Amino acid sequence: MPKTKKTKDFQGMKDEELKKELEHSRESLRVLHFKTEGSKSKNVKEAKTLRKQIARVLTEINRK
Repeated sequence: MPKTKKTKDFQGMKDEELKKELEHSRESLRVLHFKTEGSKSKNVKEAKTLRKQIARVLTEINRK
């Protein structure tokens, strides 16, 4: 599971870095959905934390 970053971590990032982070988070969430489709997940909170991280990045992008 990737470490979650808080809003404070995203405030110092540039727009290009935020977009890369957003792309990486969305890809991780997509892979997680396909990986857990047929089996039980060991970490059930991982999808929730990834969605929250995506929301944090989008919030910071919209602020700028």
